[in-house]
Amino acid sequence: MDAVVIKKPGCVALEQVKIPEPPVGFVRVKVKAAAICATDLEILDGNIPANYPLIPGHEWSGVVDAVAEDVDKRWVGRRVVGSCDVVCLKCEACRSGNWRYCNDFEEIGFKRNGAYAEYVIVPAYGLCELPQNVSFVQGAFCEPLGVALGTLEKAGAKFNDTLVILGAGSIGLCILAAAKAMGMRNIVVVATSEKRLGIAKQMGAFRTIATDDCDLVEEMKKIHPNGTDVVIDATGIEVCIQQSLKLARKGGTVALAGYGRGKVMNIRMDDIHINNLRVVGAGNNWNQHKKAVTLMENGLVNIEHFATNLIRLEDFNEGFELARKRPEGFVKAVFVHE
Repeated sequence: MDAVVIKKPGCVALEQVKIPEPPVGFVRVKVKAAAICATDLEILDGNIPANYPLIPGHEWSGVVDAVAEDVDKRWVGRRVVGSCDVVCLKCEACRSGNWRYCNDFEEIGFKRNGAYAEYVIVPAYGLCELPQNVSFVQGAFCEPLGVALGTLEKAGAKFNDTLVILGAGSIGLCILAAAKAMGMRNIVVVATSEKRLGIAKQMGAFRTIATDDCDLVEEMKKIHPNGTDVVIDATGIEVCIQQSLKLARKGGTVALAGYGRGKVMNIRMDDIHINNLRVVGAGNNWNQHKKAVTLMENGLVNIEHFATNLIRLEDFNEGFELARKRPEGFVKAVFVHE
């Protein structure tokens, strides 16, 4: 089969590899759509630990093509999305549903081969059937939408809360879509420039702010005069995290959903201490695919328009370049298969 293989940091190629067979507990999925994520660029650049050579890709949808002997044969032929978490299912963390706290945790697309290929091997226990009224392309976005749902859950966000989202990438926009579906109000989306804010406006953001053009803290005083109930940083950038702490109301919540790339950052502790802020880490979101599918199936969330560029596997260089440069209007490049 054809597969995009990162041989080592900085070295990627389209190669012919053997079609994999599903081991015990796993199924083989014929990939229909696989979206490029910014973290895949981190793997390509060697900034995230990975098992090279590696086929990346953790945002996918497809049709079950084959199953291991111990897996229900009725999965064959079904349209699916699913978890990329490979875990033991036996330890205390797994039994409590906290799969990513499992000591044996490995993630497809990082430690195990992913979906930038014609077929991918995934665990049967993480499968979720994809309804007919949800396209394969939108189905591939269940993973980033699940990240958004997990972030809002960790933040304790609720109906009628005000919200600020720093970052208008795919995760920030997924948080916007999910927050609107759950009835949060006066949602403000912040980015450095207007590049992606047009999409946030189209999705119904209450306000958008380009920080290149104004002082964010002063601007937010006009919109949420008493501060914001929930502030989510989806950038992992030091200055954005610093600003997040200044935007939350007294007793409010700041959720850190951005990947910090291993950097050590400075914050002003008194912004947290004096204002009694609740600051939560919002990485390692798990088991959210079914919730994401339900939102899509019922028309509460439609993010198919995130697929701004549909490409083939042989166009991987174009896809990676788009993801890296993020031109105006671009959200996601998605590999699609007939």
